[in-house]
Amino acid sequence: LMVWLRRTTHYLFIVVVAVNSTLLTIKAGDYIFYTDWAWTSFVVFSVSQSTMLVVGAIYYMLFTGVPGTATYYATIMTIYTWVAKGAWFALGYPYDFIVTPVWIPSAMLLDLTYWATRRNKHAAIIIGGTLVGLSLPIFNMINLLLVRDPLEMAFKYPRPTLPPYMTPIEPQVGKFYNSPVALGSGAGAVLSVPIAALGAKLNTWTYRWMAA
Repeated sequence: LMVWLRRTTHYLFIVVVAVNSTLLTIKAGDYIFYTDWAWTSFVVFSVSQSTMLVVGAIYYMLFTGVPGTATYYATIMTIYTWVAKGAWFALGYPYDFIVTPVWIPSAMLLDLTYWATRRNKHAAIIIGGTLVGLSLPIFNMINLLLVRDPLEMAFKYPRPTLPPYMTPIEPQVGKFYNSPVALGSGAGAVLSVPIAALGAKLNTWTYRWMAA
């Protein structure tokens, strides 16, 4: 019974984090958000996705102890988000209205770190967490360059439920940040390490709680 409860708790946490990451993407990944806040939103989006990925991926990876699990987790998140995009498509929006983050390459770096350091948990936290935070904004910027003009999309598909202060405005590109990728990578690399440590600690806490 305790083994069943422990496994259920782990898998429930994995599902909750993956679903929450999908919801966060839907909230922060649509074109209105990008156009209102321009590069500022890209930095916030990059940091939020880096931390959301690393906390669930390292938890799941340390739970199984198998390198490759983080990539599997990122794949689950990606599939969830692509399916959720279908809801927007059904409402008449274009299918690329929601930008799905490129989680998988960053998760692969986390897996490679864990494998190369012979399953060293602390190396995965420090090195792997840093690599996730550094790489995810780069992959996401490449991803954004492949979709249609966000400003055009925002005005073509306005959201009537938005309050007046959130109506699309002409973005002030470059006004605040000269390089959103650099800022997103720097902030992500710093924040992903303690969040990775939190994910690892949650793994320990779960075991202790279930064993009590």
